[in-house]
Amino acid sequence: MSTPYPFTAIVGQDDLRLGLLLNAVSPAVGGVLVRGEKGTAKSTAVRALAALMPEVAVVPGCRFSCDPASPDPACPDGPHAEAAGVARAARTVELPVGASEDRLVGALDIERALSEGVKAFEPGLLADAHRGILYVDEVNLLHDHLVDLLLDAAAMGASYVEREGVSVRHAARFLLVGTMNPEEGELRPQLLDRFGLTVEVSASRDTDERVEVVRRRLAYDDDPEGFAARWAEEENALRERIAGARALLSRVVLGDGVLRQIAATCAAFEVDGMRADIVMARTATALAAWAGREEVTADDVRQAALLALPHRRRRNPFDAPGLDEDKLDQTLDEAGPQENSDGDDDPDPGPDAGGDGGGGGGVPPQADGEDRTPPQPPQGQGSEGDSPSPAPEGSPDAPGRPAGGEQQPVAAAEPFRTKMLSVPGLGEGAAGRRSRARTEHGRTTGARRPEGALTKLHLAATVQAAAPHQHARGRSGRGLVVRRDDLRQATREGREGNLVLFVVDASGSMAARQRMSAVKGAVLSLLLDAYQRRDKVGLVTFRGKEAEVALPPTSSVDAAAARLESLPTGGRTPLAAGLLKAHDVLRVERLRDPWRRPLLVVVTDGRATGGPEPVALAGRAARLHRSEGTATVVVDCESGYVRLGLAGELARELGGTAVTLDELRADSIAGLVKDVTAAGRAA
Repeated sequence: MSTPYPFTAIVGQDDLRLGLLLNAVSPAVGGVLVRGEKGTAKSTAVRALAALMPEVAVVPGCRFSCDPASPDPACPDGPHAEAAGVARAARTVELPVGASEDRLVGALDIERALSEGVKAFEPGLLADAHRGILYVDEVNLLHDHLVDLLLDAAAMGASYVEREGVSVRHAARFLLVGTMNPEEGELRPQLLDRFGLTVEVSASRDTDERVEVVRRRLAYDDDPEGFAARWAEEENALRERIAGARALLSRVVLGDGVLRQIAATCAAFEVDGMRADIVMARTATALAAWAGREEVTADDVRQAALLALPHRRRRNPFDAPGLDEDKLDQTLDEAGPQENSDGDDDPDPGPDAGGDGGGGGGVPPQADGEDRTPPQPPQGQGSEGDSPSPAPEGSPDAPGRPAGGEQQPVAAAEPFRTKMLSVPGLGEGAAGRRSRARTEHGRTTGARRPEGALTKLHLAATVQAAAPHQHARGRSGRGLVVRRDDLRQATREGREGNLVLFVVDASGSMAARQRMSAVKGAVLSLLLDAYQRRDKVGLVTFRGKEAEVALPPTSSVDAAAARLESLPTGGRTPLAAGLLKAHDVLRVERLRDPWRRPLLVVVTDGRATGGPEPVALAGRAARLHRSEGTATVVVDCESGYVRLGLAGELARELGGTAVTLDELRADSIAGLVKDVTAAGRAA
């Protein structure tokens, strides 16, 4: 076993270390989500934490790590007789992004269960992580069905395996730690809320600190054991401090005054549910124990809010995590102890009090969270008048102005719920929520012989396959004689995620400010829909003389929103260049991910004015997409009383469907065909 990098040797990253240590002191805090750019010691810190965790006592021979003091009565390896426990180190179990369901929850031997009635169960990673750490690197890339299983286990403290009437249950209480790079996509809100704390990490910009990081890492790589030995004293001291804080935790007093501050803070920031209040209370208590105090102070509450609330305030993927610290300080002041509360014994709220002794030794994790704020649709201040973009007064809708030059970016209108667009046919891509596909989860549509390990048994088909051979197999009694060749795998139909490639016209014909704001709002709405349906997205824009890939296909819809928000407009309309650039992007993506089917969304008024013979060239580019069977939707942005219908002609050339901005809304009266095959069949 390799020697882990010492936790105390990590340079900087105060918030990351504090969040992990608080969970080591009080596992009830609920885990920690570490968000940050690549190469910031996220995984190193998590793996180093395991060496600091106290040992656990387990029942000898139990595969589910039962506590000998209170063994699980429903343990599959039980019942356990009274016996002395065996101490072992707490485990850190890593859940790979590409893990199967059976690897996570465990697997039943279906053949033995049917023929012998025996619950032959092979434990999975949830069983291994019981009473330890479950670490998910790149947790935002985890498949939806694994996320659902993880959520269930985290909520109930147990894992259930149900297969055709045969069930196994075992305890699964673990410290959930996840790391992620926000550029690769965000987490589902349900999983986000399961993490007790969140911390933002970034690489230091201090030269001396970066030098020290490199120096220590090179020393560790040259001699891991020798490097760890040099830090052994600091590691032992930190381990003893964790044990001392754990012992003190039960004596920490959480007074009514600080409880009121916690409740007022959660109410002021409008977090959903009551989990935030509970997590803040547990975090503040752990902070006090970590600082060696028996009473929670307002400083602890403030630090707990900075760790527990930022990720719970996200309403959609375009919201930036973080807290308004001025508002936090004001809330703590207003909800602080009054003169007639408990007298002079109440702690001074002091929300701005600094130093290492106040809030447990960490730096507020969101002190500069605004630096990476993704764009947001205007709310409040932008709804009463002009868009907040700094355009010249008196010319927001001048139709002739944008034709010759570039306009400054226009803010997007408020997004809305869109009608569903899907790719025709039956795919086999990654699990998602958009188009029909053969998946491991969904409604059962048939049965087949298993090609590998059996994962989903089709009971009726298995019995039907085994029934004709019972006499030849010498069946006697009530049991059914089942052989391996009789087993049948259920085929299921669910939903897949697609590659939604947006091709956005940013030319002068689209540059009227009010109109472009509506167009951006529509694309932003489609991006939000893509996020909810677990799609990959890409963005191609065209204006002037050329088209460009503003964003290569990615799972990060907030990155696409950021590019859209800063999109300038003006110049001619090289429609053909935009379609050809989209064709190049799709060709490369088919090689990278051949099972993910594309959906092309062209946002334009249909005009083509760039280059020689622009209309004919645009028609040939459109027919190229049609020849390859690319599912296409054209969002018609033409406005005014006189309409040329060019977007509809483009949709026919593409073999897709044209919809107006109004028809795109889910609450629109106008009907919208969900599958984009209608126009193709008509053609």
